[in-house]
Amino acid sequence: MLGASRRSVASAVRSAGARCRVVVPFVSASAPSATETDYKLPDSPYRYFSSFSAPKNNGSKFGMHLNSRHSMLACSCLESTVAATDSSEPPSEKYEYQAEVSRLMDLIVHSLYSNKEVFLRELVSNASDALDKLRFLSVTKPELLKDAVDLDIRIQTDKDNGIITITDTGIGMTRQELVDCLGTIAQSGTAKFLKALKDSKDAGVDSNLIGQFGVGFYSAFLVSDKVVVSTKSPTSDKQYVWEGEANANSYTIREETDPEKLVPRGTRLTLYLKRDDKGFAHPERIQNLVKNYSQFVSFPIYTWQEKGFTKEVEVDEDPSEAKKEGDEDPTVEKKKKTKKVVERYWDWELTNETQPIWLRNPKDVTTEEYNEFFRKTFNEYLDPLASSHFTTEGEVEFRSILFVPAVKKDEIVDIKTKNIRLYVKRVFISDDFDGELFPRYLSFVKGVVDSNDLPLNVSREILQESRIVRIMRKRLVRKAFDMILGISLSENKDDYDKFWENFGKNLKLGCIEDHGNHKRIAPLLRFFSSHGDDELIGLDEYVENMKPEQKDIYYIAADSLTSARNAPFLERLHEKDFEVLFLVDPMDEIAIQHLKSYKEKNFVDISKEDLDLGDKNEEKEKEIKQEYGHMCDWIKKRLGDKVASVQISSRLSTSPCVLVSGRFGWSANMERLMKAQTLGDSSSLEFMRGRRVFEINPEHPIIKDLNVACRSHPDDPEAQKAVDLLYNTALISSGFTPENPSELSGKIYEMMGSALVGKWTTIPAHPASPQATEPIEAEVVQPLEAGGQK
Repeated sequence: MLGASRRSVASAVRSAGARCRVVVPFVSASAPSATETDYKLPDSPYRYFSSFSAPKNNGSKFGMHLNSRHSMLACSCLESTVAATDSSEPPSEKYEYQAEVSRLMDLIVHSLYSNKEVFLRELVSNASDALDKLRFLSVTKPELLKDAVDLDIRIQTDKDNGIITITDTGIGMTRQELVDCLGTIAQSGTAKFLKALKDSKDAGVDSNLIGQFGVGFYSAFLVSDKVVVSTKSPTSDKQYVWEGEANANSYTIREETDPEKLVPRGTRLTLYLKRDDKGFAHPERIQNLVKNYSQFVSFPIYTWQEKGFTKEVEVDEDPSEAKKEGDEDPTVEKKKKTKKVVERYWDWELTNETQPIWLRNPKDVTTEEYNEFFRKTFNEYLDPLASSHFTTEGEVEFRSILFVPAVKKDEIVDIKTKNIRLYVKRVFISDDFDGELFPRYLSFVKGVVDSNDLPLNVSREILQESRIVRIMRKRLVRKAFDMILGISLSENKDDYDKFWENFGKNLKLGCIEDHGNHKRIAPLLRFFSSHGDDELIGLDEYVENMKPEQKDIYYIAADSLTSARNAPFLERLHEKDFEVLFLVDPMDEIAIQHLKSYKEKNFVDISKEDLDLGDKNEEKEKEIKQEYGHMCDWIKKRLGDKVASVQISSRLSTSPCVLVSGRFGWSANMERLMKAQTLGDSSSLEFMRGRRVFEINPEHPIIKDLNVACRSHPDDPEAQKAVDLLYNTALISSGFTPENPSELSGKIYEMMGSALVGKWTTIPAHPASPQATEPIEAEVVQPLEAGGQK
């Protein structure tokens, strides 16, 4: 080591394990590219990435290169200058991390990619990058296109032998470029090329190159035992062949001498598939993979497919039939017998569409084209209810088309949805997301998103959490709500009725989960109300119909419309003509409680205590409390812990009493729902149920009679039974479930027996004989005058 003593070197070697950390190269799919010197671009140093940063006092750059002779990444010292900033500190020395090639290749093949089929996406993306580079460089150097070859990608398969061949007519590579690009793991020729463009005078040119990390090529070993790369650069007169195996630590490069294998320009990859992966060599499977992942690559992709056409051929006649036909008239011309056969042949077939619909101007796309794209992409049979085609610019740039389907799936909410297809530079990345791009309550929205700025992991399969993703999610959600709002404002009301029937529960779930978008969700909600028969109304319509003296939005939750319409809580509100929302869906009440208010109007549950209808008369209430205060205490003493208190009601007009929930307790509907929960907490159920309030109507005759009884005969068993029966009846009419239904039914039977005994049964003094047929003369009795005697 230069400038370092032997003791300092030994000390550094002993402490190397404490300072060095394991480093995984930051890698990604990339197409091999030519060096900068061949294209006369500004020199740019190699860029190396690692998942851990070096120590702060280490300013060297670390590079990982494949060394075929030693079968590992060489550990060499880039800088050996001893730092002498402080004479009191011992000199420090800088080292490179090292990694074993076999281990690194094992990580790429077995740990980097979760799905083997993405190998074709990576290799096609590499080919697309090679074509992009050639197209860009040919602008200033037309001689690169001296060989009149179309810019395309062709994929041919041999399913019998398990071989896949991918050929592109791109930039190709020289011998040195093969060593630099394919012999160096995690060195991205595309990243180097883009950096050279950025540093050059042509930095403003838009080039949609895909590969960035330099491991896309090695995805071929996911399915291959051996890979052969035959390539020719337009800057070289020779064609070279790179050959490597999956489990080997070295590769070979030779010059191509077979005239039949020479290509005018470009690269041909030949994959010799593993035994278990030979199914990838089937032509139809390759075609499906191209359509799924590389459907919108900007260059045409051809696959070698078996085709056929029908033709008629002559059929040899049977000798026996020919003998019979020989006896016929020879002057009649005999028609030859034919049959239809299918002629099979192989030919190239264009598999992709080079112009995706989302890159077109929305003004140039018809509704029929949007509907066709929706049905074809998402395997739907009905046209969407709405679509939104937009481009977002600024901090994040992306293009997107969103759709609202006309039908729903069986599931209300998909935790992981496949409805959003993510593309990066027109290459399909994934459709398996867990709320990164859309909240789960909007999982029914379908569409495509294409961006150049998304932060992906090395395998380009996982969307990393970042500020860019958050901004994109926010804008996508906003566009989705604008699209749904457009349906609600449409002249065709049937469209939104259909939407609400299918996806109304999703929006209610959004009230619970997404507090930030309450202002967008609330106008889209629909409920039944006391002023409508079976028609749904929105909150905007409710607010417009409110009475001038009405301050709040009133609602009641019930298990059905019938129960809600006949609830005793509505009596005074009907008299005042206040509209009440009927929440009959299990999610309605929870959604409203999370909204809390709408347009500065609070949501008020009319089945809870302290209901204020804006017509309180304090003097009258004071008189009533003085008159019925003793009765309230008497009833509370009788009911005990069944109720929290007994109060005078201001919501009743015809019913004698009602049982309301506490201000912070569960309503009868909520209590019913919580009881039905499989994993419900019984302790919380008992606590919330204990806040019931028993309200009485002082204008009702039964209450007036009981008020007299509590003063004159407070211990009368009949009066106490009447209180119990009132409580149980109010329990049922208010929507609660009696604690002891059999006891209640026994009391009802007892009262019915007392009231009906002997009412229709009379015992005659002299029963008539069935044999008597003569009529009986009736005695005429004159009515007595008042006070007279017989």
